[in-house]
Amino acid sequence: MVWPRNEPSLSNCCLPLVSRSPSPSPPPPLPTRRRRRLRRANPPQAPATMYRAASGLGALKQRGADTQMLNIAIRSASTSVAQRSSGGFLSWLTGAPSNALLPPDFALPGVTIPDPLPDHVEPDKTKITALSNGVKIASETSPGSSCSVGVYVNSGSVYEAPETLGATQLLKKLAFTTTRNRSQLRVVREICAIGGNAKASANRELTSYSYGALKTYMPEMVEVLVDCVRNPALLDWEVKEEITKLKAELAQASTNPESFLLDALHSAGYSGALANPLIASEASISRLNTDVLEEFLAENYTSPRIVLAASGVDHDELVSIAEPLLSDIPNATGTVKPKSVYVGGEYRRAADSSNTDIALAFELPGGWLKEKDYVTASVLQTLLGGGGLFSWGRPGKGLHSRLNHLVNEFDQIKSISAFKDVHSTTGIFGIHTSTDAAFAPKAIDLAARELTSLATPSQVDQTQLDRAKAAAKSAILASLESKASATEDMGRQVLAFGERKPVEHLLKIVDGVTLKDVSTLAEKIISSPLTMASHGNVLNVPAYETVRGKFSSK
Repeated sequence: MVWPRNEPSLSNCCLPLVSRSPSPSPPPPLPTRRRRRLRRANPPQAPATMYRAASGLGALKQRGADTQMLNIAIRSASTSVAQRSSGGFLSWLTGAPSNALLPPDFALPGVTIPDPLPDHVEPDKTKITALSNGVKIASETSPGSSCSVGVYVNSGSVYEAPETLGATQLLKKLAFTTTRNRSQLRVVREICAIGGNAKASANRELTSYSYGALKTYMPEMVEVLVDCVRNPALLDWEVKEEITKLKAELAQASTNPESFLLDALHSAGYSGALANPLIASEASISRLNTDVLEEFLAENYTSPRIVLAASGVDHDELVSIAEPLLSDIPNATGTVKPKSVYVGGEYRRAADSSNTDIALAFELPGGWLKEKDYVTASVLQTLLGGGGLFSWGRPGKGLHSRLNHLVNEFDQIKSISAFKDVHSTTGIFGIHTSTDAAFAPKAIDLAARELTSLATPSQVDQTQLDRAKAAAKSAILASLESKASATEDMGRQVLAFGERKPVEHLLKIVDGVTLKDVSTLAEKIISSPLTMASHGNVLNVPAYETVRGKFSSK
């Protein structure tokens, strides 16, 4: 049934109906002058108007009250009907009354609850497959919907000759550009189409290409990644464009004290391949072209020096996809790794600044291939720690470290921290500080005092060592939380050792570090030649021999 338009609705059907006569037609309008005279003679009556408004408001309130009573009656009727019903879906499923509360352990017919997970789940071991030409494929499974794939090449600035200086950094810039099979636009579109994240990085001994996305896209990820590594087109216009960008980036990096000092320490402290700069000069970059880059790739991107690593994938599936793409890489021995000798030295660079950045460094012999010393050096770095001042003047990280209290004690010190840069067979360990120019000599004295104190057994107690070991283990575990970090660790270890050692192996070495290990390694470090680098206002920096004498007396 359809209600007529002039019938009352359901919400006010209980209201009394009042018959209304049709409204009479309005009278014809009065002349203008007569309307004015009537308006002056009969002004509007405000009380009567207010009374009529109040009467209308009372009528509205009465209608609202009637409507509310009707709604209450409807709800009451619905509740009584529901109470008389025979139950709903839950009552039909369990056979219990609909208003009964089921216990948490109520067993549903035909439903099996899986067993809970054990308290400790053994991590999946890394699986490694070596192809016939020497390329290694390593992977591990991990929970989650994403995966990370990377290609790691044992190539870096240590393999550069004078005519190829800067090639490593330029190849990093040319990663994921035009290949022999794809244009740069297609490479970018394929990566973005699956929500992927691709990047390349390079240092002195390793060049890496990584790609992360959902697991379901792993075949596409491997194919694009291998194509970008193996088949770069190196078009002349792309090479020239990236050279221009690289010059601008390197010019900016050379003004950054931290990156500049680390490069300067290698240039002054080593003789040989490790002295090659990561921040190449503009003249060296300008000499690079397509022919030079192709020759560098042919010499260094050989099968025994390439590892494909992945985290969060099935190993057999990865091998079945990657083997056809990598098995035809030439099985060449490649260039023999050039040797480097640590000699020590000094590098100064004046800049228009009111601050002075100073780095004091020594050799860490053995590098990360000598695991015990490498782990002990990590504990030493945590023990020294460091910190800086935030914009509001509060101390930064490392509140319990030996260097952090210097920031609180001396306002002239902007920051001070221990650092290490470790390679396969050698490395450097030291302290970097940023201070007011006039305070530079005192800052060097403080840094020398802290370094020499580590070589004195009585200067480090067991409580400090235990705290440093706990912080070192926390840093190791935190660095492996992401799939990208785990993949890089996998690639580095397989290149270096031919296997991946579990993280428990490294943590066990950390637990075994003793006070004697700390003092012995610290004495060995400061007994090597000093390397000193400074940047900024260097007028007050003491002479090299003066600073070296502070450690020779130990």
